[in-house]
Amino acid sequence: MLHNLEFKPMGQTEISSLGKQIADRRKELNISQADLAEMSGVSLRTVNGIESGRANPSVKVLFELLQVLGLVITLKERVVHE
Repeated sequence: MLHNLEFKPMGQTEISSLGKQIADRRKELNISQADLAEMSGVSLRTVNGIESGRANPSVKVLFELLQVLGLVITLKERVVHE
């Protein structure tokens, strides 16, 4: 089953939120950071950095992680109020 991960413009708050969502899903699936790193082909240091909000993942890295976690990115049109 795929879960939606809401994608918004990436400021530091959004990067931290993204990392938390990834960590929460990983824990829900009972997967360690090391296992997620191995299954996705991403380094453990990168997984740790993303989950802690210190790293800003490339789209490729993000897709690799999300595929393992059964998550998808949902893009939404941004509404600008004038």
